[in-house]
Amino acid sequence: MRQYNFSDLSISDIQKLISRNADLGNEIREKVEQIISEVKVNGDAALKNYALQFDKIELPSLFIEKEEINQLANTISEEVKQAINVAYTNIKKFHETQISNESKIETTTGVTCWREVRAIERVGLYIPGGTAVLPSTFLMLGIPAKIAGCKEIIVCSPPQKTGSINGYIAYVAQLLGIDKVYLVGGAQAVAAMAYGTESIPKVDKIFGPGNQFVTMAKTLVQSTTNTAIDMPAGPSEVLVIADETANPVFVAADLLAQAEHGVDSQAVLVSSSASIIEETLVELEKQINVLPRKEIAAKAIENSFSVLVTDLGQAMTFSNEYAPEHLILATDYWQSITPLIVNAGSVFAGNLTPESAGDYASGTNHTLPTSAYARSYSGVSLDSFVKKITFQHINESGITNLGPSIEVLAEIEGLQAHKNAVTVRLLESKG
Repeated sequence: MRQYNFSDLSISDIQKLISRNADLGNEIREKVEQIISEVKVNGDAALKNYALQFDKIELPSLFIEKEEINQLANTISEEVKQAINVAYTNIKKFHETQISNESKIETTTGVTCWREVRAIERVGLYIPGGTAVLPSTFLMLGIPAKIAGCKEIIVCSPPQKTGSINGYIAYVAQLLGIDKVYLVGGAQAVAAMAYGTESIPKVDKIFGPGNQFVTMAKTLVQSTTNTAIDMPAGPSEVLVIADETANPVFVAADLLAQAEHGVDSQAVLVSSSASIIEETLVELEKQINVLPRKEIAAKAIENSFSVLVTDLGQAMTFSNEYAPEHLILATDYWQSITPLIVNAGSVFAGNLTPESAGDYASGTNHTLPTSAYARSYSGVSLDSFVKKITFQHINESGITNLGPSIEVLAEIEGLQAHKNAVTVRLLESKG
């Protein structure tokens, strides 16, 4: 892990430091464009070819259905089912609080305006399954989709070595009432949901995190189709702000929890204590050696860094520039700095709040903006699965009161037909 002192960094140094997951040579873009084009033209055949190429699986069918899902769900232990049930309950509770009904407002006498919520009809959920299969992501996306009332939920996840999904994904599908899972991963899954194939329906919006190829595919289809995306959610990242009250054992564990996601993940430590940084680095060496995914974590840590700052305020200045997906406040004084947070996907406040809680079972959503997109995007929520449609109703007194102002505004913009649409109504109301 590289080490820096904030006072030694220029503005340009900071900008270079916080830049990540850039496709400077357009290599990823070109490969993804080729995959999208192939899927668009050849549909299911392309998906089966990519399964053979990338997943080393020859698929007789691109999906599994209810009977097989139920059989696979029955293969997992009761202990795992119970843990998934706890996560399901907490995530559902949290997202149900986001249901809202807005009041109607009379903006002018006789003019009433309001909004009504409608679910996005057909959504596509991408559940990663590369170096790690993530049933937790299925919960995070499927639960709000169900609460929102989406009519059709298309689920894509890469095939495992068995040529199917694993029991954990199957059990979540069972909990959510999902009767079909498509065995498609990577950029090709995004392309299939954006354009549709013989087997996979075209969706209105695609959700789910993934690697740089998945993120690039989502970005491209959003700009070339009428399919929307939740956000550009790429390789995972965490920024930990730690002061002298932090526990280096906890901090190291939190950094490694992100590092084990993938070699392109990033873990950043920003601390006002040089000794905490040194102790954390020692702990990193201890903890990384016993991880089953230590080679992946080690490469991610090589891509990571620490920054020594003078105080928590300066730490927050750097954090807001970085705009992390996950922000951990490893300090007893976290309440004093939360008002300073401007850019972050999700915040974990205090020394006993690991990021893993949000990843799995506290209730908040773990599908979050990465690569500094926290500057402009929120994480997935119930709002992500709905549209809010505006309505207005004008009665006779309303057109009388508001009409003249509309006529003036239409006239100064030179839009006579707009003015006439009001004028004819005013003449009618006057008899």
